[in-house]
Amino acid sequence: MTIAASADDVSVFRQRLLAWYDAHARVLPWRVGPESQEKSDAYKVWLSEVMLQQTTVPHAAPYFEKFTQLWPTVRDLAAAEDAQVMAEWAGLGYYSRARNLLKCARIVVSDYEGAFPEDESKLLKLPGFGPYTAAAVMAFAFGEAANVVDGNVERIMSRFYAVKTAVPEARPELRRLAALWVRPERARDWPQALMDMASLVCRPKSPLCEKCPLNSGCQAFVEGRPEAYPVKAVKVPKPVRHGVVFVVYSEEGVVVERRPDKGLLGGMLGLPHLEWRVEPWGRIGENEGISAKNGEICAGNYTHVFTHFTLRQEVLVRCLSVTEMTEYLRQHNKYQLLTWSDKKALPTVFGKALKFIDMA
Repeated sequence: MTIAASADDVSVFRQRLLAWYDAHARVLPWRVGPESQEKSDAYKVWLSEVMLQQTTVPHAAPYFEKFTQLWPTVRDLAAAEDAQVMAEWAGLGYYSRARNLLKCARIVVSDYEGAFPEDESKLLKLPGFGPYTAAAVMAFAFGEAANVVDGNVERIMSRFYAVKTAVPEARPELRRLAALWVRPERARDWPQALMDMASLVCRPKSPLCEKCPLNSGCQAFVEGRPEAYPVKAVKVPKPVRHGVVFVVYSEEGVVVERRPDKGLLGGMLGLPHLEWRVEPWGRIGENEGISAKNGEICAGNYTHVFTHFTLRQEVLVRCLSVTEMTEYLRQHNKYQLLTWSDKKALPTVFGKALKFIDMA
């Protein structure tokens, strides 16, 4: 059973956490510091929040800096070519985010004259905006009291109140509890303080409870088992799919194809491959459109984990001369050559296959 703290208790602990934040706030490229009078750029706030979905701060930071160099404003991003944006996004994963990024930027320019609406209900109607992103933009960019709840905040609330219900079933209750702490005062700093404490102190593993400004009221700390929260539901094993990918390359680059706009990795460049299916492919023959005379060499296999399934992929490698590559692309006009300098445009699932070239 959740033990509710009184409004007075919450206010006291809130002040303790904000004081801790004033002394320990992280310096991030998209953030305005504690109690700063500088106005945040809604575009940069939005861009950072989209990048940070399912991505760590250290991994997202260089992407954010590159994007803001290439496209300093939402108008610049809206005018960008889809292929370039998708190429720069490669490595961040969850590519539907990049597609929604472009859709959203173009709607903000066309419908809102290039300024994000300062209205949470309107933000929620934009592509890629969910409750978290809308609340984050309202708080971080516009200084409005908003209930910004992600996995970090869920972890703090589940520990502070020792919520026994497993996630994801507990999420409505954790969101309700987080709302009890939201105040108009320092509305922008409050969620940032939660995020920083979750990163630096209330960590998923080995939390530094002795340094936590909330520890005297934290039920998980009192119980002596903070790592037991949030309670996790029993994991169901991910299904496994099997594929075969073809690495056809020369000294100039590697053969790629443009994937369909819809579906997994939509609109991205990818290596040619067979269908990702439940059954292993076994021996590949003429019926799959591959023949031994093509000269592919089996270089090995690797595993890649997507959100909903695990892929086990065999790698077939073929090396061509520059002249042979020209003829190959002439015969297979659905393919194109990706130069080695641009190989970062490949999603990670295909980038892994390139590591087998020297092994072939």
